[in-house]
Amino acid sequence: MIKHKKWNGKRKSKTICMFIKLNHQSLDVYKTVSELTKEIYKVSVKLPADERFNMVQQLRRAVLSIKLNLAEGSSRKSVVERNRFLEIARGSLIEVDAILETAVDLKYFLLEELKQSGDLLNKSFAMLSNMIKRNA
Repeated sequence: MIKHKKWNGKRKSKTICMFIKLNHQSLDVYKTVSELTKEIYKVSVKLPADERFNMVQQLRRAVLSIKLNLAEGSSRKSVVERNRFLEIARGSLIEVDAILETAVDLKYFLLEELKQSGDLLNKSFAMLSNMIKRNA
């Protein structure tokens, strides 16, 4: 909640809720993906400056895609539609993995430096895959 001050002849404070409370926020997979998102943003700042407009942006776009597709898919009533969003999220997760693999291949990171990211990727992948299977 954020308080905004308005001017109507005198100052007053008004509280506004900025977030819609939806079921996806309580999902364990959503919490794990949120942790993954934060971790990938931390990792991305350690990439070389000449990758700022290439690998960094692609990595951030892909990790955000996981979270956003999970959130949007969770709001869908149709199982087919919900699974489509979950599969897109899982595809973006695979993209993040491939980008990190490339970063290791290019010697931007040692594999050990990405252990936390790898653990969260594996956990998120398993959770998304289980959701897709349960919905099938």
